[in-house]
Amino acid sequence: MFTGIIREVGIVSRSGRIGKIHRLEVMSKEIYKSVNVGDSVAVNGVCLTVTTKRGEGLSFDAMEETLGKTTLANLKKGDFVNLENSLKAQDALGGHFVLGHIDCVGTIKYISKTGDAVSMDIGFPENFSHLIVEKGSVALDGISLTIGEVKENAFRIYLIPQTLKTTTLGSKPAGARVNLEFDIIGKYIARYSETNHGSNITEKFLNDKGFL
Repeated sequence: MFTGIIREVGIVSRSGRIGKIHRLEVMSKEIYKSVNVGDSVAVNGVCLTVTTKRGEGLSFDAMEETLGKTTLANLKKGDFVNLENSLKAQDALGGHFVLGHIDCVGTIKYISKTGDAVSMDIGFPENFSHLIVEKGSVALDGISLTIGEVKENAFRIYLIPQTLKTTTLGSKPAGARVNLEFDIIGKYIARYSETNHGSNITEKFLNDKGFL
């Protein structure tokens, strides 16, 4: 489990096939010091297991299912990736609960810049629209963000300079593909509503109970 607070931006040193798996190697300084082989690390929001440590490089293996649901297969040498090590019991929860299981791949449709303020419109597949709620949480390439506005098959996020500086979002252009993981609380509520053929859970109810 993760928090969506990026610990470090790493650099891909290798990305390619080895038999039926995809091997990803990432150069890291801070994360490298704090993890061991077998530990979980979120790479652009995808929960991966450290398979080897060498120099300042961490190796990860990804299977077909992971590649099909994420942007990992498109990474190449020299690309920057967001890194976060897994949450420990004593750690502060600075963002929201992020599992590292990507729901879908979205696309940056539009970027607006006004001084230091930046907003992005993120497009996503229509079948995930029931998991989007204004002021709710979303993990975008592993970054915990608040949904500022909901549009048709898209949502808007607002980015402060610190987020742009300490993550990969500052260098993402319009058209870039991003990993999306929707809030686990929202998923449970959506599932509950489906299995109970609708419910009286509304956005107002969630606000009143402190979920939003």
